[in-house]
This record gives sequence, structure tokens and C-alpha cells, in this order.
Amino acid sequence: MNIPEGREEVDVAVKEVEALEAEMAKLQERLVAARKTLTAARQLRILIVGFGTFGQFIAKTFVRLGHRVIGQSRGDYAADAREIGAEYTRSVDEAMAYDPHVVIFSTSILSTSKVLSNFPLERLKGKLVVDVLSVKEYPKTILQSQLPPEADILCTHPMFGPQSGKHSWQGLPFVFEKVRVTGPHGSAICEEFLRIWSDAGCRMVEMTCEEHDSFAAASQFITHTTGRMLAELKPQSTPINTKGYESLLALVDNTTNDSLELYCGLFYYNAFSKRQLEKLETGLQSVKEVLSNFEKKQLEEDGGPGVKWAMSPSSRESSASNLAGQAGGYASSPASPPKS
Repeated sequence: MNIPEGREEVDVAVKEVEALEAEMAKLQERLVAARKTLTAARQLRILIVGFGTFGQFIAKTFVRLGHRVIGQSRGDYAADAREIGAEYTRSVDEAMAYDPHVVIFSTSILSTSKVLSNFPLERLKGKLVVDVLSVKEYPKTILQSQLPPEADILCTHPMFGPQSGKHSWQGLPFVFEKVRVTGPHGSAICEEFLRIWSDAGCRMVEMTCEEHDSFAAASQFITHTTGRMLAELKPQSTPINTKGYESLLALVDNTTNDSLELYCGLFYYNAFSKRQLEKLETGLQSVKEVLSNFEKKQLEEDGGPGVKWAMSPSSRESSASNLAGQAGGYASSPASPPKS
């Protein structure tokens, strides 16, 4: 029987491919097993003290990335924890019995000191203690002064929340300072914890707590202040909204949805905020002076509204007030169609 030319080479190639495929299958099994081992080795036990809205928000991502989460609060969040895939207890002693690698204090700015005063701080020896407050010098100071020296400290500010980070953390800023990280074990725990945020897509920004507060006062605090100032004007939508005005309405909505307690905390516990408030007041006064100077110049040139529009300044203001009152109804009532 004659073997077609090249047939032997084909048979050899087929056998080689089959052998390589079998080898690849074994390697794939080993890879899967190695990944499981690596995941288990990297798994952190993370205790979140303060399992409210934000605590649950970050817990979801921690669990999704393979970490074990324990929530602790005074309220009953057991059902919420089960839905997330976390464990829950109201007892601090029971929570610490899990021997967490990381303890996150997810509290409000105003309640942080009280929460720490009621916590068994000596049990934080050998743990990585993390805060997630919107101000940074304040928690850095009290953590350094109150925690045992054997406790590592990482001050962080995830600059997003349940709304802005609802669908993804990709590209969202995560600010942190390694305040105190000691020894190889502590360093490894800290790096694994930071890896969670980078793996979730955060833009990692390392800076001192002092730098953070300086930047935050000039950005976050000013944003909240502007939104709350505008809210005092009770702005409403009109039939002729510009994009800029719609942005202002959105700013009012976003800032007033945050609690007044948060806003007051951004002011009181950030040493740079008062200076920014003074600069804002100075800026408003400067703008008013520009308008006043312009008005004086125009009065000299054209004689004022009485000449220009045949009405006195008081009549002009009264007319403007009436128009403003009419505009107030536009938010709920559609504009009437023009008469033919």
C-alpha cells in the first residue's frame, strides 16, 4: 500500500498537537488551582465599623473581589449584610473575634471621636486601621494620638459614593496617605488593601493629609458652599433654561442631598475651609463693586433707567420683581402657547 506523499508528516503533526493539547489542559487545571490558592492567600478579613450606606457600598466591592467582610454597627443590618455576602454583628467583641486584618471606621465626621472612645483600641494592635472621612488632618491626628503604636494607620478618602460610584469605580480618585505602616507583615496587608481599590479601577492618588485638606477646601467645600448658597435663592426650572443654569440646578440638588452634618464637618474639621469661605465673601464683594462702578459710569453717560426706559429705578425694580414672581410658576406649569 502506497502512503500518499506527506502523510507521515501529517500523522506526526496530529500526534504532536494532541499531546500539546493534553499538556495545555493539565496546565490550565494547574493555573486554575494556582489562582484559587493566590486568591485565598490574598483574601483579607475586613471589619467595617459603621455599616450604614457607605459601609455597605464599599463592602459590595470587597466581597466581589474575594475578601471576607464583617459589618458592625449599633443598628440591625444583618439582612443587608446577608444580601451583600458579608457577615454582621452588633457586638464589637464578636466583630474583633473574627481577627480582622483591616478595621475600617466608616463613620460620620462628627461621630468619629465618640466611636473611637467607645472602641477597645488595645485590640487594634497588629491591625491596619483605615478611615474614609472627607477630611484628613483630623482623623490622622486622633488616630495617631489614640491608637496603640503597634497599630498601622492608613488615612483614605474615596472621592465618590453610592451614586457617583454606583456602576463603576473606573477612573474615580482614591486619595490615601500611609501614615504608619510597620514591618513586612503590615506592609503586605496595606498593599493588599490598596490593591482592592486599584483592581476596582480607582485612580490612586497618594498625598499627605494636609495636602488633601488644602485641595478639598478649595474644591469640595467650595462646591458644597456654592450649592447651599444657591439653594437659599430657591432656584426653579424655567422655559428658557441654559445648559449652565441646568448645571446650577443639578449642583443645588446634589449638594443639598448630602446631610447638613457632612457640610458642617467639612467646614469645622478642615483648617483650610474658613479661609476659603473668607475668599468667597471677598470675591462676591469684588463682583458687587465691579457692578456698582459700572452702574455709576452708565448713570453719568446715559442718565439712568428713567431716561433709558422711561421709568424710575424703583419702578424698574418693581417690574423685575413681578417678572421673577411669574417665573416661579414655570417649574410646575408649562408655558402657554403663543396666541395666533
